[in-house]
Amino acid sequence: MTTKEIFSQTEHHMKRSIETLKDSFMKIRTGRAHTGLLEHITVDYYGSPTPISQVAQLGLADARTITVQPWEKKMVAVVEKAIRNSDLGLNPATSGDVIRVPMPPLTEERRRDLTKVVRGEAEDCKVAVRNLRRDANTKVAALLKEKEITEDDERRSNTEIQKLTDKYIGEIDKLSAEKEKEIMTV
Repeated sequence: MTTKEIFSQTEHHMKRSIETLKDSFMKIRTGRAHTGLLEHITVDYYGSPTPISQVAQLGLADARTITVQPWEKKMVAVVEKAIRNSDLGLNPATSGDVIRVPMPPLTEERRRDLTKVVRGEAEDCKVAVRNLRRDANTKVAALLKEKEITEDDERRSNTEIQKLTDKYIGEIDKLSAEKEKEIMTV
């Protein structure tokens, strides 16, 4: 394995960490409605757990209401029950074959709790990025030990890996700040 391969592999894994963070931020509920909130909910579709987005069309009626329109009439009750039983604390209402999911307003205390959750998720992601940095530096040190690279190459590689780490930590901080601002906006 070369230093370039180590670098590209590390960057790929760091990007994946950022994507995972974005996904977990999508599940954190703010006062506004967005369809990403329901995407992790699964429904029993002919005996197999299926994501809600594969059995229904998700949309927004307005800034505070998500609409869910199952493609099959008999799935309406199943989808409504899945949303009600989810950990999101939502109370869907059915009218015909359309399920309306109103977003209840958040209390100030709940907003503060959610910002703590956001900070925790961001910190977990930073730890993952730092672990990737450590692993990459270990691989580079192993190359030096095997005499496949020089000490200058090792130093250069470690500097590049640190720059990469700083870039992704900065991105995590930016995403975290945006999400906190979104949560605290009434």
